[in-house]
Amino acid sequence: MNDAVVWLTIFVLSVFVGIEVISKVSSTLHTPLMSGANAIHGIILLGAILVTGTSDNAVAVTVGLVAVVLAAINMVGGFVVTDRMLQMFTRRRKPAKEVAR
Repeated sequence: MNDAVVWLTIFVLSVFVGIEVISKVSSTLHTPLMSGANAIHGIILLGAILVTGTSDNAVAVTVGLVAVVLAAINMVGGFVVTDRMLQMFTRRRKPAKEVAR
């Protein structure tokens, strides 16, 4: 069997498993899981910066730059989503009554 077919099969199966796992997560667990995922993405971003900085090959630097940009977008987007989820759980304050003059 061809290696490309094996890797493609593993990728497709992992996509289906990921979709099933993520769809079963409740909204109250989503915020802590996103925070943990953001920490992991920060480590990935740091690793991409370190590997790209020590590379001599132009192709490796280009791929590393793309990895740094995508990891940064993913990390910032995760923090934005986490912030929006946390805002859903905060109580809205009633506006203060204006003092009559």
